[in-house]
Amino acid sequence: MPVLPKYTSTLLAALVLSIPAAHAWIEYPDTGTASMTHYTLGSGTVAACGCVGGSADKYPTAAMSQMAYGSSQAYGPACGRCFNLTLLNTYTPTPPFHPDESKSLVVKVTDLCPLSDEGWCSGTEDRNNSGGQNINFDLAYPSSAIPEDFFPHDEEFYGYKDFGVWNISYQAVDCSQWAGYDDEWALGSVSNLGPESVCCPDNPTDESNTCPSYSDDNGLASPDTTTSAADLSLKMPFFACAPLSFLFAGIVSYLAT
Repeated sequence: MPVLPKYTSTLLAALVLSIPAAHAWIEYPDTGTASMTHYTLGSGTVAACGCVGGSADKYPTAAMSQMAYGSSQAYGPACGRCFNLTLLNTYTPTPPFHPDESKSLVVKVTDLCPLSDEGWCSGTEDRNNSGGQNINFDLAYPSSAIPEDFFPHDEEFYGYKDFGVWNISYQAVDCSQWAGYDDEWALGSVSNLGPESVCCPDNPTDESNTCPSYSDDNGLASPDTTTSAADLSLKMPFFACAPLSFLFAGIVSYLAT
């Protein structure tokens, strides 16, 4: 076998080191605590899961932090799952705000909140976010699906109404408890993108009807992004990874001679 030129072996080593280490998806229990933020999702927007746009227009939906969502792009195992979210207290104001009543809301997961080095969606299996949680729900709000007075406040004391971030408890529930479950128009995934690009089950309950991880199935590494909410990024263009694959193919061919 020929000896690789010094520059070739150095380049190969650099390539190996530059490939991001794989993160382990969070195996979260059906009940627990999390942080909750909110983001604006435009009317008719098709989010990462590919759920029909009407699901977010008329009924409560949320994005889930990437490592709990289970994919870095497009659909993941969290898509279509329903959770009952209960407000506990706030993180950011001093002193923390504890509401007199605990309000709850059942949401359907339709989007992902990308992993970042910091921020509320930065939680991983072994690292918590700024609120001490490794899971974050990013509620699509404001929305006609959610009452304007859903979030308690004390404007007279704090000087503002929107605290931005809440400590919550969550419980995975059957999607028959979601407000849009009996509305056929709000269920399923968009049809013009193809089943290989979208996955939004009506009521995922087990492995037979739960979405796989798009990034695992397509060998995509976790991105490093600081955006708040996910756009629909369905496929990595071939040309984006072609130079790397061609270089590896050339090295393998060289080694085989």
